[in-house]
Amino acid sequence: MACLRRILSTPISEFKVFNLKNTAKSATRNPFISLLFSIRYIVKMKQKILVILGHPNKESFCGALAESYIQGTKSVGAEVKKLYLADLNFDPCLRNGYKVHQDLEPDLKMSQELIKWAEHLVFVYPIWWGTMPALLKGFIDRVFLPGFAFKYQENSPWWDKLLTGKSAHLIVTMDAPVWFFWFFYRSAAYTVMKKTILEFCGVKPVRVSSIGTVKNLDQNKLKQWLSRAFQWGQRTL
Repeated sequence: MACLRRILSTPISEFKVFNLKNTAKSATRNPFISLLFSIRYIVKMKQKILVILGHPNKESFCGALAESYIQGTKSVGAEVKKLYLADLNFDPCLRNGYKVHQDLEPDLKMSQELIKWAEHLVFVYPIWWGTMPALLKGFIDRVFLPGFAFKYQENSPWWDKLLTGKSAHLIVTMDAPVWFFWFFYRSAAYTVMKKTILEFCGVKPVRVSSIGTVKNLDQNKLKQWLSRAFQWGQRTL
């Protein structure tokens, strides 16, 4: 059983006995392990993935990363949908907090339905002034509401997490070196998104992939990162 659990929980890409790109070479000397991979692949293919682009410019590098990730998921038969915040029509300001009800625009209602549908959420966005863009923050303020993402317990400091059963992947770009962002700022923006937003609502585990010094990357490096985003999409399964 320990062997079974290890195989089912290990990313396919880490095993040499199974290759999605060339099924003719995927045979293994151990038919039992081969069967386990087949079962795991069939089960994982059912995963529903929602890619959320938090950059206000769809033609940005973040936009290209999102598209590469989507193509990667499609290449292995995943069911994937995308939500590009720049295309949505909504007020990003939660004007009265939770004290006064603020009607959701149709695009935000649709967004909530997509989030409920998804089993895996992928957020692609840049770090600006040490945090996420205002568009993404406003989207979270308006969409991750009590009754949808979480629910306060009456007469208690605790809350119910309403988005349990989902996982997430943050693909984040920045102009600073990643090590600098970690050493001097302790990756504070990741704590906000991972701990105080997603895990607060029950989304777990949350994986983070950082791409630093974007402003200095040449075309070859940019293409390498796009290729890696494609691979991340494949490894989601």
